[in-house]
Amino acid sequence: MTTAMERRGFLKAAGLGLAATLLPWPALAATPLRQGRAIKGRKLNIACVGCGGKGRSDIEALSGENIVALCDVDFGQASGAFKDHRRAKRYKDYRVMLREMDQQIDAVTVSTPDHMHFPVAMMAIQMGKHVFVQKPMAHTIAEARALRVAARQHNVVTQMGIQGHCNEAVRLLKEWLDAGAVGPVREVHYWTDRPIWPQGIRTPDEAQPVPANLDWNLWLGVARERPYNSAYMPFKWRGWWDFGCGALGDIGCHMFDAGFAALELGYPTSVEAVSEAGTEDCAPTWSILTYQFPARPGGRPPVKVVWHDGGKQPPRPSQLDEGRELPKDNGQLFLGDKGAILVNDMYCSSLRIVPEARMKEFTRPPKTLPRSPGLYVEWLDACKGQGPAPGANVDYAGPLTEMVLLGNLAVRTGQRVEWDAENMLCTNLPAANRYVRKPYRVF
Repeated sequence: MTTAMERRGFLKAAGLGLAATLLPWPALAATPLRQGRAIKGRKLNIACVGCGGKGRSDIEALSGENIVALCDVDFGQASGAFKDHRRAKRYKDYRVMLREMDQQIDAVTVSTPDHMHFPVAMMAIQMGKHVFVQKPMAHTIAEARALRVAARQHNVVTQMGIQGHCNEAVRLLKEWLDAGAVGPVREVHYWTDRPIWPQGIRTPDEAQPVPANLDWNLWLGVARERPYNSAYMPFKWRGWWDFGCGALGDIGCHMFDAGFAALELGYPTSVEAVSEAGTEDCAPTWSILTYQFPARPGGRPPVKVVWHDGGKQPPRPSQLDEGRELPKDNGQLFLGDKGAILVNDMYCSSLRIVPEARMKEFTRPPKTLPRSPGLYVEWLDACKGQGPAPGANVDYAGPLTEMVLLGNLAVRTGQRVEWDAENMLCTNLPAANRYVRKPYRVF
C-alpha cells in the first residue's frame, strides 16, 4: 500500500514541477530539449499505465519490446492486455509499480483518463523514465508547461499520442502552403461530430455500488472525491471537467495538429466561445470557439481559427465547387487568398485544393520535410539513440495542448479570454485563471 508519507511526497513533487512554471518561461524554453538516456543494444523494458481501450492499442503497438509491467485501476478493463502479456507484473497503483520496479523500467506509457496524465507522467519523468503520454498530454495549462520543464531537467524522451502527426498529408500541407498553393492563409475552420458521449448533464446524486474489479479511489486519483456512478466511466469521463476536457480535449489535439505545425501558429492572443450552457461539472453539448493568432515572421498575416463541435459546421465556403458539400462529421478547411485546402477527416489523412480547377493546375513542390516512420517508432528510435527527437515531443505537444486547454477556459467562463502566454495569465478575466491550474486530492 502507498503510505501517507509517499502520498505527501507525490504532491510535493507535483508542486515543485508546477512551481517551475513560475520562473521566466523564455529562459526555460531556450534550454535545449536533449535526446535523453539512450537504451542501446537491447529492447526497452516498458511499463504501461492504463491497459483498456486506447491503452491496449498503445501496448500492442509496442509489443515488440519487453512489456514488463501493466497497471490499471480496473482489472476487468485490463483483462485483454493481461492475457496477451502474461509475464508482465500487474498493478493497480502506478506509484507502487514505479517504486517497486524502478530498476527494471526504461520507459512508461500513460493511457489513463486526462486528469491522471500529468501525475503519472511527472512521476515517471522525475524518475528518469522515457514517457509516451496520450493526448492531451495534461489536464491544465500549468501541467503542460510543467512537463516541458521536467523533461529538460531529467533528460528524457517524450512523445504525445497524436498519430496523425506522422501522416504524409501533414507534411504535404506545410509544403503546399509554403509554396503558396492557396496564398496566405487568414482563416481556418475545424468541425467534429464529438461529443459522442453524454454532455451538458447534471451531476448524478445517486451513489452506486463500485464494480468488483475497480479501485474507485485510485480511479479518482487527484480529482476531488465523489461517490461512484456509472455516469463517469468507462469512456463517459470525457464530458466531466474533473476527469476530461470535453469534445475539444478528445479531438482538438488531433485536428489542430496539421495547421498548428504548417502555419507555425504558436500561442493565441485570445479565444472566445459560444456554446449551449453546460454545468460547472460537465461540458456543454456543443460549442464554437474563435481563436486569434498574431502575425508571424516572414510577413505572414494573423490567423483566425474557428472550432465547431457537437455537429456544428462552418458556412459553406465560396471556393467549394457547385454540388460539393463539406464533410458531414469531421473536417478541416484552410482559407487562403487564392483558394482553400479541404481535409476530410480529423487526422489530416488526405487533402485537396478547392476549387478543383486550382487542384488540377497546381504543380506540387518538392518534398522538403523529413518523413516519419510512425508515431511509436519515432519514440522507440529516440529512446534507443537511433533517431531524432520525436515529432510530438513535449516541446511541440505542450503548446498544442495549451491551445486546446485555453479554449476550454473560454467555454467554462462563457467570456472572451485574452491570453498572456509568457506569464500564463488571462489578462482581462482574472476569474478564468482558476482553470489554468488546479488543486490535487491526496489519495
